[in-house]
Amino acid sequence: MSYVFVNDSSQTNVPLLQACIDGDFNYCKRLLESGFDPNIRDSRGRTGLHLAAARGNVDISQLLHKFGADLLATDYQGNTALHLCGHVDTIQFLVSNGLKIDICNHQGATPLVLAKRRGVNKDVIRLLESLEEQEVKGFNRGTHSKLETMQTAESESAMESHSLLNPNLQQGEGVLSSFRTTWQEFVEDLGFWRVLLLIFVIALLSLGIAYYVSGVLPFVENQPELLH
Repeated sequence: MSYVFVNDSSQTNVPLLQACIDGDFNYCKRLLESGFDPNIRDSRGRTGLHLAAARGNVDISQLLHKFGADLLATDYQGNTALHLCGHVDTIQFLVSNGLKIDICNHQGATPLVLAKRRGVNKDVIRLLESLEEQEVKGFNRGTHSKLETMQTAESESAMESHSLLNPNLQQGEGVLSSFRTTWQEFVEDLGFWRVLLLIFVIALLSLGIAYYVSGVLPFVENQPELLH
């Protein structure tokens, strides 16, 4: 489906643009090789890429791009070549070379919106919808990743600041961590029940020593005093 008005009098004065409308690949190539500006515009601000894309001529679109045509060029209504395109292969070429699928013109319309208004075939609509969906998913993943990175950086920065402001606390945490590691290794080497038995024996020895020294059994009240 074509969206170029071939009868525009402005086209006849610009050989390259007329060649893009006519689909004359060889003439376009000769003009570009002779130094013709690939970004020349018509009275509506459309470049040769706009006109070739509107005709669905992917070969001329690729040729223009090779000679430096600006893929981001917009006409006076803010339309890119993608806004005027209604052909699967040309859309794929434009998007694969960096043209954003969700870009809006001056009226806020995306290529998909204009394609639906023009009533292009269903394959084109499905392609544009799929590309827009991929663009949204990619944006969400990128945003989520950036947020995670920022949160991680903020957390690390806060921990570093806290450590600098509290050097004694940091040193204490290091000692505690070292003791915990040593204790865990000790328990693993000796065995849990042996460690428990060892603690019980040490506790009994402590009670015996306390009784021997003071003559009083710990935790027992109203005991008679020993006569020395």
